[in-house]
Amino acid sequence: MPDIGLPELLIILGILVLLFGAGRVAELGGALGRAVREFRQAIREERDEEGGASMPEANGGDQARPGFQH
Repeated sequence: MPDIGLPELLIILGILVLLFGAGRVAELGGALGRAVREFRQAIREERDEEGGASMPEANGGDQARPGFQH
């Protein structure tokens, strides 16, 4: 799978600005940021409801797991 670097992202951003205009792209960026924040908050709340103890990170994620080799 090809990597997307800074030049490619700038080209995509330029095309979006040409298609939608700078104001609309700013609105889309803000909406995307809000969506990511809400998603992270929902994940955090779900983890808190489960108690968090069942998550590998909470149990010391560095511990060896059965069938897992470093």
